[in-house]
Amino acid sequence: MSEQQYRYIVRIAGTDIPGDLKVPYGLARIKGVGVNLALTLCRLLGIDPHKRIGFLTDTEIEKIESALSNPLAVGVPVWMLNRRKDYETGKDIHLVGADLIYYARRDIEREKRIKSWRGIRHALGLKVRGQRTATTGRLGMTIGVKRSR
Repeated sequence: MSEQQYRYIVRIAGTDIPGDLKVPYGLARIKGVGVNLALTLCRLLGIDPHKRIGFLTDTEIEKIESALSNPLAVGVPVWMLNRRKDYETGKDIHLVGADLIYYARRDIEREKRIKSWRGIRHALGLKVRGQRTATTGRLGMTIGVKRSR
């Protein structure tokens, strides 16, 4: 582990990751990848999870990127994917980075277009997932209650 092998910043899947993080926690910095998926990828690819991101070789980084683009090919279970049974294709895929944001925005626009309950709530800027709205989620300045003496 010489100083020349260490990289202070490593770019994986379009995300800059600090080299001083351990591999699972560094991979969890990528949008769409959690610690559990990162640990699973480390085990399936044969990468030591206690290793620092800065000490990864180019071949290990390429293996990680190819596994992130198609996790089913390396043996990740279907239930770990973040987009199962895609609306358009019906396939199980895993989205990472900007693709995740794009697909989420597109799903919200589809909900608005078909005027589902969730779409209407999104369009009105209200809570979508059944939270209370009587006292929370108010817009504007907060006004306290005047106490009587």
